[in-house]
Amino acid sequence: MKKKPTAQTAPIIVYQPALRPALPCIYGSVDFHDYCDRLKVIDLMLVEGGVEGEFIRLAMAEAPAQWAEASATDLQRFARMSVLALRCNVARLLTGESFRDFAVRVAESSVLQWFLRIGEVDRVKVPAKSTLERFSKWVPVEKMRQVHRKLVSQATAPAGPTAPQPLGLTEAVDAAEVFFDSTCLKANIHFPVDWVLLRDATRTLMKATVIIRREGLKQRMPQDPLGFLSDMNKLTMAMSAGSRPADSKKRRKGVLRQMKALQKKVTAHAQAHRDLLEQYWRETALSEKQARVILDRIDHVLTQLPAAIAQAHERIIGGRPVPNEEKILSLYEPEVEVLKRGKAGAAVEFGNKLWLGETRAGLIVDYKLLEEAEADSALVIPAVKRLRGQMKLEVKQAWGDRGLASQKNEKALAKLGVKSGLCPRNPAELQRQLAEDESFRAGLRRRGATEPRIAIFKACFTGNPCRAKGIAARQLAVSWAVLAHNLWVLARLKLAQDRQALEAAQAA
Repeated sequence: MKKKPTAQTAPIIVYQPALRPALPCIYGSVDFHDYCDRLKVIDLMLVEGGVEGEFIRLAMAEAPAQWAEASATDLQRFARMSVLALRCNVARLLTGESFRDFAVRVAESSVLQWFLRIGEVDRVKVPAKSTLERFSKWVPVEKMRQVHRKLVSQATAPAGPTAPQPLGLTEAVDAAEVFFDSTCLKANIHFPVDWVLLRDATRTLMKATVIIRREGLKQRMPQDPLGFLSDMNKLTMAMSAGSRPADSKKRRKGVLRQMKALQKKVTAHAQAHRDLLEQYWRETALSEKQARVILDRIDHVLTQLPAAIAQAHERIIGGRPVPNEEKILSLYEPEVEVLKRGKAGAAVEFGNKLWLGETRAGLIVDYKLLEEAEADSALVIPAVKRLRGQMKLEVKQAWGDRGLASQKNEKALAKLGVKSGLCPRNPAELQRQLAEDESFRAGLRRRGATEPRIAIFKACFTGNPCRAKGIAARQLAVSWAVLAHNLWVLARLKLAQDRQALEAAQAA
């Protein structure tokens, strides 16, 4: 009798990958061979480390009732697509390409076709950019954390008396020491200037109006919808130029009053066309889903527009500051926060705080993209508890800069039996520990490498700024970036260990 899957279980299937031709022999390029070697190692780790199997199981567990009566062919097809989704996301992040550019690169690269298992003998079927975008959302962020947990547990598991190391490493990754730090994951928005928000609103409303009018739903307008956008652009340029003359304040107030008057007309026309679409969308070629997208787009802007106008009025005409918690930084990214980090060239950043914890080998074992910013010192103990509880790692020492240090953290780490490597805030105490403890000096030197690790992670894997829209999408993007980064780190580590073993054997 076939057992129906529950919310906790998914059907057990045997996934048979298609045969793929061998890679072509390329001579003369060391960098290309290094690139191929890393992909080969990652390919083995995905299969032998159980990451592929775990990903398939988690993807199927998202809708267990769907697979209760599914045929073996349907199960095989879904498993094959899940594996393709996993490999496409990893390969795209490793290459740093957009969805469109990655689709083109896969079509022309036999190496990527081999890695994605689509380079069959008789044909090559390359996923389109829309398919790649769908792959990026194949599983939710909670499932991706479980995939991350699986890879880290395999990487840190030592070899047994009879069993080899799960990922084929000569030495497992040591997770006894973890180096913590935070950064700002910038959102893909322009600098949040108050009056530019009015230009953004005009652009969204008028472009939506163009789509509605294209479907034959028209309300009388004095000019083309894009003409209003052109008028608003002229006013934004006048506002920028208005800061130079001696009477700049008076000129900017006058321009803002013109912008508010124009915005009132734009809002009225957009609202009229929105009501037409809601009432007569069945008479157009739009589907109900497409019509709802347009309506939601207009409503999203119209609901925020009064607050955006009031914010610009307060700051420019009233000359009064607006508290950060009340500011609208973007009409499209409401979760973006103002982060004052005091960095050179970036005293203020706009995005969300990203928390990372890495091992001495550079493997990211803890990560979290915060929806609401917290002090760095408040993130240390929850991170250690996550590593010890959810990740099952024997963390013995936690390192961090002085922003993470506090008396509360020192006591909590001592209570957990974790040695503190947090840099003291008191300069005298820091000098004393540096003079008396050589291991503390060495640990702080290693902690300095966490800064470039964060820079590499943001520049090469998440993008800086991150192009994902919405906090949930950015959290999922960070999860995929961590997975790709860790596979890249583990592949480099295995290749280095293999070279050392070969050199030792040749020397002997």
